[in-house]
Amino acid sequence: MTVASAAAQTRITADKNKYTPAQDVQVGLQAADEVRRQLPLLNDDRIDDYVARIGRNLVRAIPDEFQHREFRYTFEVVNQKEINAFALPGGPMFLNRGMIEAAKSEGEVAGVMAHEISHVALRHGTAQATKGEKFQIGAIAGQILGAVVGGVAGSAIAQGSNFGLGAYFMKFGREYERQADLLGAQIMARAGYDPHRMADMFRTIEAQGGSQGPEWLSSHPNPGNRYDAIQREAAMLSVQGAPPTEPEFPGIQSRLRGMGPAYTAEQIARAQKSGRPLPSVNTGTNTSRRTDTSPARASNVSVDPPSGSYQQLSVGNFMRLSVPTNWRQKSDATGVTFAPDGAFYRGDNGQTGFTHGIQLGTIPDRSNNPQQAMSELLDSLLRSNPQLRRDANGLTREVVGGRQALSTSLRNVSEVTGQPEVVNITTVPLDDENLLYIIAVTPRNELDLYSSTFRRVKQSVQLR
Repeated sequence: MTVASAAAQTRITADKNKYTPAQDVQVGLQAADEVRRQLPLLNDDRIDDYVARIGRNLVRAIPDEFQHREFRYTFEVVNQKEINAFALPGGPMFLNRGMIEAAKSEGEVAGVMAHEISHVALRHGTAQATKGEKFQIGAIAGQILGAVVGGVAGSAIAQGSNFGLGAYFMKFGREYERQADLLGAQIMARAGYDPHRMADMFRTIEAQGGSQGPEWLSSHPNPGNRYDAIQREAAMLSVQGAPPTEPEFPGIQSRLRGMGPAYTAEQIARAQKSGRPLPSVNTGTNTSRRTDTSPARASNVSVDPPSGSYQQLSVGNFMRLSVPTNWRQKSDATGVTFAPDGAFYRGDNGQTGFTHGIQLGTIPDRSNNPQQAMSELLDSLLRSNPQLRRDANGLTREVVGGRQALSTSLRNVSEVTGQPEVVNITTVPLDDENLLYIIAVTPRNELDLYSSTFRRVKQSVQLR
């Protein structure tokens, strides 16, 4: 995919910002946890995966000068009727079901997502906070949360929502909206989308906003001649190729139409006011998924992103590997686990586990058949944890420690957070009729952040 030369597109410069990218992440994670507790998520495997793949494609297309290694871009769908979407500092994005249903093409959905991603990449939330010197980083999360959740629930603030803290940090001014429009168009072109579709989506939003006006535009005001400005920028950009997800769009809309009705803003506002948020729903095929997102459980998990620096460590007397410097080592009867602070937990049954990180161990293997050994290991794991589900992608081959290895992914629901997580299993045959297993665990909405870390850890393995 290529774009016209940089000279042919509008040059965008990020505003001054006294906060670090890590603080953007801190603020966004705090606010996202509360969003998940207060808003009804759709929790449909197929739709969540579809939206996440669009998001990952767009994130890869962010220009290098606006890429931030610390950011954790995640994409979740809210089961709400009104047309809306918002992104938090550091990367968490929430997209209303109504936005997907109203769009006339995947390009229109990608246009809104590219606009929101641009706000994140340009760090508009904390840049705007920089201008309000009286605010400290601890207060910013509450201000952002009040703005985005109050906005996404429509009339929630007027109805007495718990989030009526004001829209100071997220109702951006005209200049930030102009930047997000233009950078969003550039990101779309780099990702293989026609950026004219962004302009089309804004007209779709205006047309379907209803008598009270389109909610998305109330927090993303028109910077002036928005439609024409995007069209001019799009004319300067060259697009090649097409995103692989586009053919799926009609099926996704059909799937949404086949579901029960989405909640309205008024319903969500009443639930917030009563202190009993509407439950997240599971409309997918994973009928075992839990929807427990109570504060008592979700608030137990506060995990820093993987450090960009690595430390080399030994495991027993037969292996060395490199892990992020902010991960610590813990050994028990099940193996050796490397995970960040906050990721380790003890379950209700007394068993220990972890929400983010990697565990390594060995088991006997006299089969001399790598696929059979993997199958037996998976059967054992599935029997011991009824929440685990096989992934449809099957086995893949890779090289770990100079040896041929097999990998596969399982789906799970964390007993700590109640949220979906991805469990990647890798098996490596050893010389002494043993099998090395590597289990990598991460919440599904943080997979983009951790997948490169897991890959680097596995590539660093040295077997003696």
